[in-house]
Amino acid sequence: MEKHFTPEEVAENLKVTRKTIYNWIHEGKLQAVKVGHFWRISETELKRLLKG
Repeated sequence: MEKHFTPEEVAENLKVTRKTIYNWIHEGKLQAVKVGHFWRISETELKRLLKG
């Protein structure tokens, strides 16, 4: 099963603000799924972002 991260976890790992992660999601630069009221980012998507 693939691991998923919160925007806060991704922001901490990438040393950017949480707001930046949400901006990237809304701009389409980072794919995320909304589960209830919460956003989740897959490990695969995070790796794609880091390669690009």
